[in-house]
Amino acid sequence: MQEMYEKLGLFYLGKDIDKQSMDATEALTLLKNKNFTTHAAIIGMTGSGKTGLGVGIIEEAVIDNIPSIIIDPKGDMGDLCLTDPSFSPTSFESWVADEAKSKESNVSEYATKISAMWKEGIESWGQSTERVQKFHDVKKTIYTPGSSAGVSINVMSSLEVPPTQIMEDSDTFASYLKSTTTSLLSLVGIDADPLESKEYILLAQIITKSWIADENLSIESIIGKILNPSFKKIGVLPLDDFYPQSDRFKLATKFNALLASPSFSLWLRGESLDIQKLLYDENGKAKVAIFSISHLNDDERMFFVTLLLNKYIAWMRRQSGTSALKTLLYMDEIFGFFPPTKNPPSKEPMLLLLKQARAFGVGVVLSTQNPVDLDYKGLSNIGTWFIGRLQTTQDIERVIDGLGGKVGSSFDKNEIKSLLSNLKKRTFFLKSAHLDDIRLFSTRWVMSYLKGPLKRDEISTLMQEQKSVQNVEVQTVESMVDNTSALESYQNIDASIPQYYEPDTSEQNIFSATLGAKAKIHFYQQRRGIDIDKVLELFLPLTEKQQRIKWEDAVEEELGFERFPHAAPSNAKFHPLPDIILEDKRLAKTIRELKETLYREHQLELLRCISPKLESQVEETRSDFIVRLQDMLNDKKEIEIEKLQTRFGSKEKTLLARLSRAKERVEKEASDSTGSMIEAGIAVLGALFGRKSTTSIGRAVSKGSKILKERGEMSRAEERMVAVEEEIEALEYELEDKIDALNEKYSTDNCEIEPFSIKPRKTDIDVEICAVVWRVV
Repeated sequence: MQEMYEKLGLFYLGKDIDKQSMDATEALTLLKNKNFTTHAAIIGMTGSGKTGLGVGIIEEAVIDNIPSIIIDPKGDMGDLCLTDPSFSPTSFESWVADEAKSKESNVSEYATKISAMWKEGIESWGQSTERVQKFHDVKKTIYTPGSSAGVSINVMSSLEVPPTQIMEDSDTFASYLKSTTTSLLSLVGIDADPLESKEYILLAQIITKSWIADENLSIESIIGKILNPSFKKIGVLPLDDFYPQSDRFKLATKFNALLASPSFSLWLRGESLDIQKLLYDENGKAKVAIFSISHLNDDERMFFVTLLLNKYIAWMRRQSGTSALKTLLYMDEIFGFFPPTKNPPSKEPMLLLLKQARAFGVGVVLSTQNPVDLDYKGLSNIGTWFIGRLQTTQDIERVIDGLGGKVGSSFDKNEIKSLLSNLKKRTFFLKSAHLDDIRLFSTRWVMSYLKGPLKRDEISTLMQEQKSVQNVEVQTVESMVDNTSALESYQNIDASIPQYYEPDTSEQNIFSATLGAKAKIHFYQQRRGIDIDKVLELFLPLTEKQQRIKWEDAVEEELGFERFPHAAPSNAKFHPLPDIILEDKRLAKTIRELKETLYREHQLELLRCISPKLESQVEETRSDFIVRLQDMLNDKKEIEIEKLQTRFGSKEKTLLARLSRAKERVEKEASDSTGSMIEAGIAVLGALFGRKSTTSIGRAVSKGSKILKERGEMSRAEERMVAVEEEIEALEYELEDKIDALNEKYSTDNCEIEPFSIKPRKTDIDVEICAVVWRVV
């Protein structure tokens, strides 16, 4: 019965504590995963067990196939990668080496001791090796922006144009723009006031106009636009009066110094900051992305966190609405990022997430040592509170005020104050808008080994395999030059063939010829509501001895080459063109071959599921489609579970009332020993039906009564109690069978997904530009 909570979408957080004895009971502390869509906060002083609780929540989400993105300012959350279902001492050796040395113990012997302790601890909390294996198998990645220690991440991809959903919502766009602009300025040491700062106003204007023009940005392009903006006025004032050229040059110099810094190149390498790919693998299975930022300075941390939150918001706004928990955003140690008084760049996107994320199935979990670290506006949007030991009276009062001064029926205000200052490690109050009472619980033993903050070399070792498959090498000019011995200073090319020249910032101006084409393919199918244009920019390298044009070898690259100059630099050197191009006036033959290739090779690739009937959207990846399909199935399963709640709820209520009455008739001696199986089952049912813990009822089940039954020495009261126990147990098994059937019915593993395609008509293929594009080598 204890494993049924996973099938019901319940997080197993620990066990309830009896407030009189302060000992853990057998009643499991369970919380519906969908309750986390109203967000949660973990508050407690150092040593209270916040990290263990946070790790436990992530573990539960992963096992329920709910992905997580974790912002880790301290380095503790990398411990999620420290799992071994076999509990081999060899695996533990590298994790405990430092601790063993500090205790002057033999590393091998100490690892053997700790691995055995961890195995026993996990099993003592009713968790099987199979459960550890399931968590272990999920891909977990530690990203280290601005560092090569972990997996590289290209942070600057976050400056691309936001999705339509954000651009069309004025309030959301304003927040997105403000946080992006202030975070960029913070990276160069400028604390900008959005109302008065000239730097902010100029940069916000540049970013706005670029995004409206559907133009992605980079640091390089921002520098150019600061020096030569596309606009001549700020408000009603001429640009040079508002922000003179000499002052703009100083601002551009700051960004240029940043760009020229060798360490900044690490921000531009690795995977793009694509939230969907960070959350799910190619098969739609959940992943865990841990962003370790302990190595960054304060300005860099603020810059990264703000851009990540903005990127997360952009991804979220593209999702369909759902009541189920779709993903978790966890931030450890929120101090400085969401303060009650100041307004750092990260504050606005975080507040936006707390206000809007619920509608999209996104849960935000924030962890902090002090309640004063959290903005009071955000407190009202947090539905679940985990409160550990607090040190100061101010902190305790703040927590109670944050809860609206309300207390549950089992605890009065003074009792909470007393307990908060004396709670044991790993013991927390649980106050949730989804529960009818405050609960006191002890966190379960986590499956991950809690080593503490990971060092740079430890992260590097853990991520070695993932780093090895990354291609983060940056090509140099020298590596791209094949042969400079045959360079020419002039090309005798027909005037009917358009030419473009890629600017060369190095001013060497050595060019190699490519064919560049911009084509538009129109896909239309009224029945499916498809009416889109697919715009392609293609580049095909040319060599002097080339005999035919093979457009199928062209590379797609969004370069915007039509904005390149038409005139060559005065000192340009060229690799020779092939005769096949020199003889093709207006590139007419080349264009015909391009159209044939596009018709033959470019189709609109889609996916479909027959049952339930669902087709993928345009440009939706297989992973995204599977995730959307699973969301659809989850919603259907939730409806079925609600039906089960109605059906089983009344039965359970009747049985519990009968069990309670039977207990009153049984002698006190017969209820000394607890029957953990029935008690755990009651806890699961209670969590499913949104009821508080029924530990006292569960304790009515006794081993003694079963022994008496076997001996035939039972009173009528005892017989009635045992009969009710058996009915409860039968109800549990019946419910478990129903849940198993629902999980089987609503799993994507049982859905047949097949590809299909839509071809364009030849008349719907338009080559807008075809030219010789001279690229820098």
